[in-house]
Amino acid sequence: MSRSMSCTKGELHNSSPIGQTVAVPGSRSTVHITTRQLIQLFFSSQALIHCKSIPTLEYGFLVQIMKYSEQRIPTLNDYCVVCDEQHVFQNGSMLKPAVCTRELCVFSFNTLGVMSGAAEDVATGAEVVDLLVAMCRAALESARKSIIFDPYPSVVDPHDPKSLAFNPKKRSYERLQRALDSITSIREITQGPYVEIKKQMDKLDSLAHPLLQWIISSNRSHIVKLPTSRLKFMHTSHQFLLLSSPPAKEARFRTARKLHGSTFAFHGSHIENWHSILRNGLVNASYTKLQLHGAAYGKGIYLSPISSISFGYSGMGKGQHHMPTKEELVQHYNRVNTVLQCRPVQSRFLQSRNLNCVALCEVITSKDLQKHGNIWVCPISDHVCTRFFFVYEDGQVGDANINTQDVRIQKEILRVIGGQST
Repeated sequence: MSRSMSCTKGELHNSSPIGQTVAVPGSRSTVHITTRQLIQLFFSSQALIHCKSIPTLEYGFLVQIMKYSEQRIPTLNDYCVVCDEQHVFQNGSMLKPAVCTRELCVFSFNTLGVMSGAAEDVATGAEVVDLLVAMCRAALESARKSIIFDPYPSVVDPHDPKSLAFNPKKRSYERLQRALDSITSIREITQGPYVEIKKQMDKLDSLAHPLLQWIISSNRSHIVKLPTSRLKFMHTSHQFLLLSSPPAKEARFRTARKLHGSTFAFHGSHIENWHSILRNGLVNASYTKLQLHGAAYGKGIYLSPISSISFGYSGMGKGQHHMPTKEELVQHYNRVNTVLQCRPVQSRFLQSRNLNCVALCEVITSKDLQKHGNIWVCPISDHVCTRFFFVYEDGQVGDANINTQDVRIQKEILRVIGGQST
């Protein structure tokens, strides 16, 4: 391999017994590559460094390809779909593969047409797209947007394919806000031909549709609207299955669950934070710039088996400088839901910008889980996996008396999980 050669990947697919050589056409002189050199060339990717083991000549070439595939497939989400390098923005492994923020990859991503599936996403998961847009808007309108609006979009200028209209290195929240305001409501998009709706968006703002495509494609979590057989005790029609753990993390989680067992608990966070959570994962924000509430019980992901506690962290009572008490939440719940009972059946789409949300997570019950009454702190992010996501409108909150340790509640959760897995 000390000499230069010119050949295609297809020309390297010839095989020979160990110790023999292969003549590779395409160069000025015949180049001989041994099987050892062929394997070294095949496995020269930077991604190999992060595999479980380096392939050896103990097995044949096809067996080594199979072993390499077994190692790479569960971790494909850790790497850019274009350059196959680890994500530079990644705070934690996520479920869906995505393009990295390197400009060359962003250009390739657009050129290859990977982002052309917006119409299909709107057609098959309009409620999810509606939720993603709402989360993006909440993060962008937040006073903390310089911290929580992460990642910032990388969008190619439709009028100049060689430059970025939205560039993380040159942020313009005002321009981003104008484009976001020009995105046609998902409700209207579903009521007409997508091509015509796109034309209307382009007339309002040429960056509106590219931004919508980015919002959809940058989501790295698996979100599905739950059917009518949803969790009845969460009094909202906006219920979603939310999975963000990649296969490797899920495998570690299942191993830990066999050893220590698991249970369910709520995690409350303001909706402005979920734009980042869906793309970077549920991370330990204690003692970092991302922390919004205090960390009175130490560093870790805060959870609670009691819904009222997590609803307090979700932004219910926005503008208050203290966590609402359970009594305040109960009074608020009764007042808001009395009004909502007089309304017609809730729409499939979000109709308000006043949104509260809470996630239902599965957590490993090991000795690392610190329980301070009904406030739990899990310092190990691998021991927490999101399962469901609930959204409430116009200040509405769910039942403040839900306890995930109640046997009936656990049975209901497992029933829905079983239905989704089938």
